[in-house]
Amino acid sequence: MVNSIENKIFDFVQAFAGSYVFSTKKMQLSIETDLDSDLQLDDAEAEELMENFFKKFSIKKENFNINNYYPPQPFSLNPFKKATPTPVPDLTIGMLIESAKAGRWLYD
Repeated sequence: MVNSIENKIFDFVQAFAGSYVFSTKKMQLSIETDLDSDLQLDDAEAEELMENFFKKFSIKKENFNINNYYPPQPFSLNPFKKATPTPVPDLTIGMLIESAKAGRWLYD
C-alpha cells in the first residue's frame, strides 16, 4: 500500500513537472525533489498543485500556508535594485508522501 501511495504521488507531481522544448525525456523525480528549486514552479503553479494534492488524496490542510514556501516578494519602483532572496523551507515530494500517509499536512 505504501508503494502505491508513493507511486500515485510521483505520477501526480510528474504532470506538473513540465517538459523540455528539445527533449521528450521526463524529469527524474525523487523524494528530495523540491517544487521550487528543482521543478521551478512559481507560486501560482505550486498552489494549484497543492490544492489538487489535498483534494485528490483527501489530505487535511489545516496548517498549510503556501506563503511559508513562496513568500510575497517586496515591490520596488527601482527596476535596477535586486530584492534580497528570502530563505524558505523546502517543499519536497517526500513531504507530500509523508503527509498522504498520515492523512494530514505534517509541516509548517
